[in-house]
Amino acid sequence: METPNTRNNISENNYSRRNLWSGILFGIGLIAFVDEMVFHQLLRWHHFYDLSTTDIGLISDGLFHAFSWFATIGGLFLFADLRRRHGVNIKRWWGGVFLGAGAFQLYDGIVQHKMMRIHQIRYVENVIVYDLVWNIGAIIMIIIGLILVKRSSHISQEKGE
Repeated sequence: METPNTRNNISENNYSRRNLWSGILFGIGLIAFVDEMVFHQLLRWHHFYDLSTTDIGLISDGLFHAFSWFATIGGLFLFADLRRRHGVNIKRWWGGVFLGAGAFQLYDGIVQHKMMRIHQIRYVENVIVYDLVWNIGAIIMIIIGLILVKRSSHISQEKGE
């Protein structure tokens, strides 16, 4: 039998997941946008897809940029809905942002840079330094995200939610 307390727990659990996923989507979109803006456009170190012509590289950058904005906007729509419902847990949301950004950056650094080799961070003799900074930065973001998510769970439990 469903009681008001049971409904509140279900609602809080749903809000908890939505805070996390909103942050993850926003984090993925944000880090992808920063990557595309800084490394693709401003520094011109690489394109999203470097295994073809410059024109194909620029088209792939445009598609990557569109993906980043879809993820960012999707995360913000979820966040706006949480605010409307008074369900925002900002610590959990920021944990999701760091998890999403870190996971995407680690995926990019390992899968796209090394396994698929569709682009490198920078085309230089000693790329390992760039790879280490990129992937260690990603791991640090993931750790920060995990800490924030864990702490947000403790806060919810202490409130009896």
